Amino acid sequence: MTPFGERLRKLRDERGITQKQMAREIGVSAAYLSALEHGHRGIPSWGLLQRIIACLNIIWDEADDLQRLALQSAPKVTIDTSGMDPRATELANLLGRKIGDLDGHELEALIRQLRNGSGD
Repeated sequence: MTPFGERLRKLRDERGITQKQMAREIGVSAAYLSALEHGHRGIPSWGLLQRIIACLNIIWDEADDLQRLALQSAPKVTIDTSGMDPRATELANLLGRKIGDLDGHELEALIRQLRNGSGD
């Protein structure tokens, strides 16, 4: 599941909307919406994202947060390290191999460290 899919499901559940109801309202199949929630689909288009926001009746900060999560939720990521320090290539390869072994606390610590940029 992606961060976007997790948040979408939570917002939908909080409003008591089934996948089938939401899918019909935003103009996609229930199977597609399920795949989007589970991270089996890429980032939704801007138009679809706007229909989701309208369906969920969210505004301002909540809508901005959902859009931010959508942009950070590509389930398949490619990292081009050509021209970078060789350690960048090593890091990308290690992350690709080991990310599935990290637990929630380790993932959160790594995310925080990368967001802060300093490791503090």
